[in-house]
Amino acid sequence: MANTRSKTDTEPETHDGLTLLRQNESRYPSSPNEAQLESFENSHPERDYWIELDCPEFTSICPITGQPDFGHITIRYIADKQCVESKSLKLYLFSFRNHGAFHEAVTNRILDDLVATIHPRKAIVCGRFRPRGGITINIEATYPE
Repeated sequence: MANTRSKTDTEPETHDGLTLLRQNESRYPSSPNEAQLESFENSHPERDYWIELDCPEFTSICPITGQPDFGHITIRYIADKQCVESKSLKLYLFSFRNHGAFHEAVTNRILDDLVATIHPRKAIVCGRFRPRGGITINIEATYPE
């Protein structure tokens, strides 16, 4: 049987910059301004491929009423040189739990912070928020525009 491992599978990877993944305990940031998105090197930068990250239990707070908002965030992107590290993304998304912002602002903020961190070739962030007052709000932000 032929060896199907690629050269990159056998080379040691360096992830020196991944500080959150190395921690046994997680400190949850109280706002997106405190959160830290981390990245690692894309092992296949020569190829366009979609990465999808799904957060079905997203929460934030209405900036006017202080009521909790519940949503489903989906992030899809084609990486260039960097990929987002999933534990840092989880902590970043958790940081919205006590953060007051409208759904449109939340969805666009997530896209802006992702783009600033990894500079993807393409990215789409979808926010699907549960009904409030009988209306469901769905937002899709894309990069590049």
